Amino acid sequence: MTATIDLEAAQITLREERDRVVSQMVDLGADESGELTGAVDYGDAFADGGAATAERTEVLGLVETLKQRLDDIDAAVSKIAEGTYGTCEVCGKDIGHDRMEFLPTSTSCVDCKNKS
Repeated sequence: MTATIDLEAAQITLREERDRVVSQMVDLGADESGELTGAVDYGDAFADGGAATAERTEVLGLVETLKQRLDDIDAAVSKIAEGTYGTCEVCGKDIGHDRMEFLPTSTSCVDCKNKS
């Protein structure tokens, strides 16, 4: 017998993760859309523009990764509302309680993920 997914617990987990991701984005000087707000001052520690550009490039990469994570979280929340949370987007079967608990933003079952 397979365990069913606790949608309320999943929503709480996703909401908490979303808050963490948004906080990290703000700390990096970006808003929820992934746009840099200019709120981060790189200070006078950089001797030249090249170093500042390298730092900004690193920040942009981190923000991009966080933005993708935020999009995944929002998609999972939408799936809960639509009643499709925990259903594999590839084969249509249940993803499984353990996988959804481990990775609440999963969109495919283990079998389909291994095939990709």
